Amino acid sequence: MALPSRADAQRLLEQHVTDEYQRYHARMVATALEGYAGRFGGDPELWYLTGLLHDLDFEQHPDSHPRESLQWFRDWGYPEELIHAVEAHAYGYNGYTTLPRTPLAAALLATDELCGIFYAYRKMNPVRYGEMKPASIRKKVKDTAFAAKVDRATIHTGCTHLGVSLDDHIAHLIGFLREFD
Repeated sequence: MALPSRADAQRLLEQHVTDEYQRYHARMVATALEGYAGRFGGDPELWYLTGLLHDLDFEQHPDSHPRESLQWFRDWGYPEELIHAVEAHAYGYNGYTTLPRTPLAAALLATDELCGIFYAYRKMNPVRYGEMKPASIRKKVKDTAFAAKVDRATIHTGCTHLGVSLDDHIAHLIGFLREFD
């Protein structure tokens, strides 16, 4: 299993992703996945790096994402578990139909879009992630006009495959992101 160091993965992110929000999002998802690794007995490095690199080709290839990333990861000898998770996080987009088969893949699917809601909520309410109220986030998930580009269906699909309720997932992310910034 070949995994880059966190420093090397960060350099890859900076090489392929120039948008500051996308870099922030990648670190946010990585932090949340690292938290979930502890709950599911996963390798924290693998889970963190999967989150950090999951959108590596999105900025350059949005209409085929994550096709290029998947090929790069194969070429670089990255673990199949990472490759599967990145492929499954694209479920329903650009022709991808792979559902998550592992806790890592399910956690990425459930977490990716929900982090967008957390970020948007924080932009409107300058409160630290760890101080957010689960009921407030739940309300924003239900309000499809809020952060309208966020795909709520993938959050629910990810939660189902992860075996957690949306309420528990929100509470977990609040805890995982407590020290994020």
